[in-house]
Amino acid sequence: MIIVIKAGTPVVEIERITLEISRYGIAPEVSLGQQKAVIGLIGDTAEIDTKQIQNISPFIEQVVRIKKPFKRASLEYRNGEHSEVVVPTPNGAVTFGQNHPVVVVAGPCSVENEQMIVETAQVVKATGAQFLRGGAYKPRTSPYAFQGHGESALELLAKAREATGLGIITEVMDAAELELVASVADVIQIGARNMQNFSLLKKVGATGKPVLLKRGLAATIEDWLMSAEYILAAGNPNVILCERGIRTFDKQYTRNTLDISAIPVLRTLTHLPIMIDPSHATGKSEFVQPMAMAAIASGTDSLMIEVHPDPAKALSDGPQSLTLPAFEELMLELGALGKFFGRWAKPNNTYTSAALATQVTARV
Repeated sequence: MIIVIKAGTPVVEIERITLEISRYGIAPEVSLGQQKAVIGLIGDTAEIDTKQIQNISPFIEQVVRIKKPFKRASLEYRNGEHSEVVVPTPNGAVTFGQNHPVVVVAGPCSVENEQMIVETAQVVKATGAQFLRGGAYKPRTSPYAFQGHGESALELLAKAREATGLGIITEVMDAAELELVASVADVIQIGARNMQNFSLLKKVGATGKPVLLKRGLAATIEDWLMSAEYILAAGNPNVILCERGIRTFDKQYTRNTLDISAIPVLRTLTHLPIMIDPSHATGKSEFVQPMAMAAIASGTDSLMIEVHPDPAKALSDGPQSLTLPAFEELMLELGALGKFFGRWAKPNNTYTSAALATQVTARV
């Protein structure tokens, strides 16, 4: 159940309403939007009479029961207003949200050595990315595959941030490593294989750090949003949803199936920001560009692109990683499209050479 408060209501009146609501034995949660305040009542509200709530104050605009199982994640919980996730970085705060420029996250699948991660960070920053991604701990299908360098890789991510000012997004796989990962990460990533690790979701939510929640390999949209609900219920409102492809029947031509339709569907269901990861979705570098452009055209708030100085020698996910020059060219193309949709922060031709800008402009 949510209580929508009229625009311009004095703060003291909102406090009085929440005090009255607390007498029903439910802790109210106040969410301040750009226009109106919303008070959420989470728990067993079946016996609460909406008319009695409405009569508490003339400043109450309406009382609405939320029928969806994902309460805090639902669009109704914010009275139809989409939320923003603001992440402080050394270069300044970056905002993920529908009414902001597309946030680009780029970097290698895994952190291999200092030279590689710092070089990659410098190039993706110069090209327009705001965050560096890189795995310190890697969930792999085979126990014999490269699992990441762990704590030493986190130290290298910290060095890359110091050198560039980029925000850091990296994955946590185990609650035992959460404190260490949180000490470096500006955004903590929950990978597809841990999307329904509910114990881990609760603990990550309790850190208060922004969380990037990737969709599970075979998760429905409702499964995904219910996982987000665990993080939100732990008191953390800063959740970004990442579509990274789902497992379907075709494994010959793409790694997974990118569900672009998830973007408009999520817009009708949840207030949370949306990211698309075309690299993991397609599994092949040649398909990243068209899927990234399709994501921008469909309204994504963010993109995650895998980039490596030498994909052929990458310790993990080389086939889906772009080279540094390929990423620069992609950013020019995305910039042209992003500006068309009003979702790009800067003129794209400031990132690379004039010759490359001319080539891309001719194609666009």
